[in-house]
Amino acid sequence: MSLTEFGVIEKYFAGLTPAGRGVMLGVGDDAALLAADAGSHLVVTTDSLVSGVHFFPGADPADIGYKSLAVNLSDMAAMGAEPRWITLALTLSEAEMNDDWLDGFARGLGQLAGNHAVSLVGGDLCKGPLAVTIQLIGECPKGREIRRSGANAGDLIYISGRLGSASLALAIFKSGQEPQPDCAGRLLRPEPRVELGVSLRGIASAMIDISDGLLADLGHLLESGSLGAVIDIDTIPVDTSLDRDCAPPEKWRHVLSGGDDYELCFTVAPAKQQDLERIGRPVYRIGAVTAERGIRCIRADGSDHIPDSQGYLHF
Repeated sequence: MSLTEFGVIEKYFAGLTPAGRGVMLGVGDDAALLAADAGSHLVVTTDSLVSGVHFFPGADPADIGYKSLAVNLSDMAAMGAEPRWITLALTLSEAEMNDDWLDGFARGLGQLAGNHAVSLVGGDLCKGPLAVTIQLIGECPKGREIRRSGANAGDLIYISGRLGSASLALAIFKSGQEPQPDCAGRLLRPEPRVELGVSLRGIASAMIDISDGLLADLGHLLESGSLGAVIDIDTIPVDTSLDRDCAPPEKWRHVLSGGDDYELCFTVAPAKQQDLERIGRPVYRIGAVTAERGIRCIRADGSDHIPDSQGYLHF
């Protein structure tokens, strides 16, 4: 099959630029022209997924397309921003240069883009080892973004959902077995919490998404203020599969340090608790911010849990 750069763009990706949403000029020119809403800041994030590092060689291309956008949407959610536009830099080897792979990838990407009314407005294609880089541009009303650096001692710590399932699924895949469908879905197709992130404007004092593990990412949130935290690990919601399939040390490694959850971790001042309750979304209080640095993990009986891992390291 003979494919050209412009042929691939026209056949698989041009349709991912819907009309409106501030797109003055999208796919097909040297650069895009975008119109931001008056009174808003632009919010920009970029993530790369590399074959053999972020997904298995031979993975379903639809899952790759979906997750490559999901991880960016999760960053946007953590800022309390609304996603608008993406650019895509796609490096393909000969194995991906076919209709089946390209159609699957575009379908997975397009499904999630459609769910969040995100437009593809440009990018690049080239040959090489399979890698996907997406830049996502969003908007947030000026002064309403939620940063990592706003927490204070005494703030309460919340998360948006279950932790550990994606890490467990990865371990099962690596062992040559197949995880349960729900567990696998948490790894392959995480659900970014964009709507929750927007609803937390003016309520959350600080926020981050959990991509590298709860302890690692909460640590990033706390470090700018030289703060610490006490976490009651028995309040963290987990799948029954973790209790069923994992010995306690392995279970807590997945929950606290495993990563790939793409849930939100955020802090709320006690005075804002009623505002949080009024948004009507399920969230889980797991601890509190302290003036003393370091993260202490305790059990419901008050005993200490000493983690054996802090989270994923990129280098």
